[in-house]
Amino acid sequence: MTAIDSGATVHQRVLKLMGNRFEISVVGNDGQWAAKCIDLAVAEISRIEKLLTTFSDDSQTNQINAAAGIKPVKIDHEVFQLIQRSLRISELTQGAFDITYGSIDKSLWNFDVNMKSLPNAETARNAVRLINYKNVIMDSDHMTVMLKEKGMRIGFGGIGKGYAADRAKAILQQNGVNSGIVNAAGDLITWGTQPNGKPWTIAIADPNKQMTPFSTLNISDMAIATSGNYEKYAVINGKKYSHTIDPKTGLPVSGIKSVSIICPSAEFADAMATPVTVMGISVGLDLVNQLQQLACVIIDDNNRLYTSNNINIKIST
Repeated sequence: MTAIDSGATVHQRVLKLMGNRFEISVVGNDGQWAAKCIDLAVAEISRIEKLLTTFSDDSQTNQINAAAGIKPVKIDHEVFQLIQRSLRISELTQGAFDITYGSIDKSLWNFDVNMKSLPNAETARNAVRLINYKNVIMDSDHMTVMLKEKGMRIGFGGIGKGYAADRAKAILQQNGVNSGIVNAAGDLITWGTQPNGKPWTIAIADPNKQMTPFSTLNISDMAIATSGNYEKYAVINGKKYSHTIDPKTGLPVSGIKSVSIICPSAEFADAMATPVTVMGISVGLDLVNQLQQLACVIIDDNNRLYTSNNINIKIST
């Protein structure tokens, strides 16, 4: 462990991991020590990526997908637990979060300026017919997972980055890093304080201007994840549709520009941001308000701001 004195600075590294931009920041006096700590965090994220990726045939995710409707697959305890936690979040959100979204036919939705119409409701329903977290069969005695129907696929795009951020933080803390940030493409977790002793300040982007903060939150020892439609969307007949698909209907959601979830775990924040978008403002906030240590900021299509009951934010002027 290294002691932090008044000469401490933030040592930072930006790199591409899990197909996303990761930014790892460590507060300390010794640059070499900080670099070694960051190396360990990068190694941990890379290890998780190998387990969860869908871009490698030998990943545990793809082994499960290849055996869908055929046989159970024995997996590592770590992946088994991550799937179990994912299924619990599916129950909590009544299916608005679902790791079996990997079954969706991506060819139906191309969220860019060229998309001029939505698929019809029947086509959309057919595209999502294999999405059903209840068809993931877990066997804790044999540590196996089976997808009930052929063609089903799981994917960890809605929870994996947050899990990796939590694990990287744990590795850094185990190696004596008392203050830092792991930012996994906007899903970030903080602990400790800035070198000047003040809490970390987290900005929520203005959905209309990505590089401009809409509001700021002074948070340490917390995580924040944002799901927004400002990066990928389509405008059809004057209405803006998010790239977020409702797993039940197969159609994109509308009405919300961004959802930011704040809680102690980056994994849980990551996993909850999309389902709150799918559930909508009133149902989403109602769920958040029932859960301990969870807060939420929603910006709707008309730039109106909604917050959960337990949050205090400072609007940028």
